[in-house]
Amino acid sequence: MALANEIMGSRLIFERSSSLASPFQSRFSTKKRTQRTQFSINPFDSRPMRAVNSSGVVAAISEDLVKTLRISTVGRKQEKEEEEEKSVKFKVRAVATVRNKNKEDFKDTLVKHLDAFTDQIGRNVVLELISTQVDPKTNEPRKSKAAVLKDWSKKSKLKAERVHYTAEFTVDSAFGSPGAITVTNKHQKEFFLESITIEGFACGPVHFPCNSWVQSQKDHPSKRIFFTNQPYLPSETPSGLRTLREKELENLRGNGKGERKLSDRIYDFDVYNDIGNPDISRELARPTFGGPKFPYPRRCRTGRSSTDTDMMSERRVEKPLPMYVPKDEQFEESKQNTFAACRLKAVLHNLIPSLKASILAEDFANFGEIDSLYKEGLLLKLGFQDDMFKKFPLPKIVTTLQKSSEGLLRYDTPKIVSKDKYAWLRDDEFARQAIAGINPVNIERVTSYPPVSNLDPEIYGPGLHSALTEDHIIGNLDGLSVQQALETNRLFMVDYHDIYLPFLDRINTLDGRKAYATRTILFLTRLGTLKPIAIELSLPSQSSSNQKSKRVVTPPVDATSNWMWQLAKAHVGSNDAGVHQLVNHWLRTHACLEPFILAAHRQLSAMHPIFKLLDPHMRYTLEINAVARQTLISADGVIESCFTAGQYGLEISSAAYKNKWRFDMEGLPADLIRRGMAVPDPTQPHGLKLLVEDYPYANDGLLLWSAIQTWVRTYVERYYPDPNLIQTDIELQAWYSESINVGHADHRDAEWWPKLSTVDDLVSVITTIIWLASAQHAALNFGQYPYGGYVPNRPPLMRRLIPDESDPEFASFIEDPQKYFFSSMPSLLQTTKFMAVVDTLSTHSPDEEYIGERQQPSIWTGDAEIVDAFYGFSADIGRIEKEIEKRNRDPSRRNRCGAGVLPYELMAPSSEPGVTCRGVPNSVSI
Repeated sequence: MALANEIMGSRLIFERSSSLASPFQSRFSTKKRTQRTQFSINPFDSRPMRAVNSSGVVAAISEDLVKTLRISTVGRKQEKEEEEEKSVKFKVRAVATVRNKNKEDFKDTLVKHLDAFTDQIGRNVVLELISTQVDPKTNEPRKSKAAVLKDWSKKSKLKAERVHYTAEFTVDSAFGSPGAITVTNKHQKEFFLESITIEGFACGPVHFPCNSWVQSQKDHPSKRIFFTNQPYLPSETPSGLRTLREKELENLRGNGKGERKLSDRIYDFDVYNDIGNPDISRELARPTFGGPKFPYPRRCRTGRSSTDTDMMSERRVEKPLPMYVPKDEQFEESKQNTFAACRLKAVLHNLIPSLKASILAEDFANFGEIDSLYKEGLLLKLGFQDDMFKKFPLPKIVTTLQKSSEGLLRYDTPKIVSKDKYAWLRDDEFARQAIAGINPVNIERVTSYPPVSNLDPEIYGPGLHSALTEDHIIGNLDGLSVQQALETNRLFMVDYHDIYLPFLDRINTLDGRKAYATRTILFLTRLGTLKPIAIELSLPSQSSSNQKSKRVVTPPVDATSNWMWQLAKAHVGSNDAGVHQLVNHWLRTHACLEPFILAAHRQLSAMHPIFKLLDPHMRYTLEINAVARQTLISADGVIESCFTAGQYGLEISSAAYKNKWRFDMEGLPADLIRRGMAVPDPTQPHGLKLLVEDYPYANDGLLLWSAIQTWVRTYVERYYPDPNLIQTDIELQAWYSESINVGHADHRDAEWWPKLSTVDDLVSVITTIIWLASAQHAALNFGQYPYGGYVPNRPPLMRRLIPDESDPEFASFIEDPQKYFFSSMPSLLQTTKFMAVVDTLSTHSPDEEYIGERQQPSIWTGDAEIVDAFYGFSADIGRIEKEIEKRNRDPSRRNRCGAGVLPYELMAPSSEPGVTCRGVPNSVSI
């Protein structure tokens, strides 16, 4: 037996050594060896095996050993065949699309030439393909050999917007399917990689939608990772991509430490502690928003150091220096150019009025002076214009805007006065704008009369009861009693009492600010239009003053009451403008979406189906919100300067977030029901019956809501056929949890947050987010200049209260009511500053992506069924646009069609660039 073992051991060693052929041999030799040696074993021979030694002694071999040898031999044969299969290699071709800048400065050009030179000596852009499969030997993803982008130096002088570069990979037949690609930029300069397509695999072209900046290796040493367009739930991630999927998310989260560089791609949360600038002045100090005292959604963390005078405040970055947002969130060049042009226009609009000594009187004297802003521009004193141009060298863009030797930068005529110059004065137009204007989301049905405040009387005093009585409105109810009007759903209200009253004492001590907390009662006529029938004006109770804390103004009966009525409507407009901008527009769309966007990038892989669905609806939002913190909502910024609330604006916004905002009520149907503007009705197409049938915002909004919801349901059901998949999706649950518990931390314990357990739950949450980012934001944003650019229509602030007979100002009011009216309006400087800003906010950029559109629509996902469904969604959007056009030509719809009546186009999906008062972009992008 010992001899037999020795012989068999030698045989096994020989067999093993025979199988260890050189890699070259095994890779390229296809001829199989069939000749047997003396000690070869035929695994198919069932006869007992014997070993022969040199002396001729024969030894028996056990059956167990024979079985072992058979198994071993079969295994080696299979390994050998696998090796031979792996030995087949082939080449695949990559086409990378890089987007160039249209305009380059001297530094860009210099670095570009340097990169072209160094590319020739080996400092290239290097790519590496990664398989969806793991190599069983290394337990690591299979990788190709590195390949470089060719002809970078040759193509460096091309002026095309997009340049295509190629690279060749050599892979073997065991590589499998590509699932990821890494990119290393060894140049000095970053570049924008739009996409990579791999050709040559049996599965067909493989697409990598990148749409990202690739930083130089010297700035960011780690390789950039891009995944194919194939969506995968976390549990379905191919083995070769699991580690990369986790690593990429870790990179995007960062470690929460340090100051962010502009080239970083790190998404993290912080409170709003960079609104004020206490280092400049105590008057510019502002509280932190986000926390128990002033609850607020969280914003993108920048990690800047604290101010010198307040450790809790973050040091500000002022224009023209850029504010940090993750690199891929920054405006692309076309958007940046449009925004910069609008900013220049705004600066020039403000430059002239700010030189007060060289301008007309600070207040408008009459309506003609307002009209001159659109006809002639801002008139300058003779000879000052040339002097100004010498002192302030201005770009060529000014020459395209400068049309008159006596005026500079005329404003476009706002749409509200383009069809009917005096439409804004009419009561029916004042009421129409509550359902078809720029802020159609505050009107509510009156359920009890007089209205009741929800403020705490122990804090705000006993005088919270309304001054409205039945006598104020009974004559305007078409013969109905008040109770009948309530029961037949004919009374509606725009109520700003509770949101303003707690702040009025402080607001009214500000220089040039005077405000009421208003309530406006509206009556629904038999024609389906609304008319205002009473306006209640409230001030805080003044126990030591003879000033009335409440008064009610009703439609006019003579000249004096007509001017009183116009002033009361102007104060309502001022309340409306503030709530619109600070609550409905900024808070409910911009600020409240930011946590969902941050959490999506931190917790949802780019491969995740829900990330792919949300991606176009997150574009540019972090950047525009950063710009807002820098110039709009900042201390002494545009909103503080131009709106009634002044420095208390964000406190009003915070109070609304604390007391009124609920995510479960942000979807359109839920919001309409909450405000009493609709009731559930399963017989209706959208499941709702509108109580004001001709309610343009709701009519068109429900079309878009339904289309979005259908698209989202189709998408969600594709990837989650079983609710258990939603509950066990670790990325999805982490995204939703972080959005709530970190991004909306001040509401984390609220019971009203929707669950995320079923398909219906997920469809509802995603539909709401897409609705807010697209249609809701569009309805609240792109009419700002068309409606608000004519400031008397809805002044952003008021400077005087309405006098009564006991006031010393009453005599001057009687003497010249028009002069008093304009002294109550914003000044020339405030007006032009406001107009310039809302002009910018109402402008569509040329690269806008509208609802129903996507970058690379045919390859944004690798799921052909979903691509087809998306084209169906696009077709639905096209049909909705035609329906909206049809409605705007229907004379029975008096709230959007008629003599001098503006059509309601704010939810018409498409638009040209510029100020158009229409168009629904995919995202909050301005």
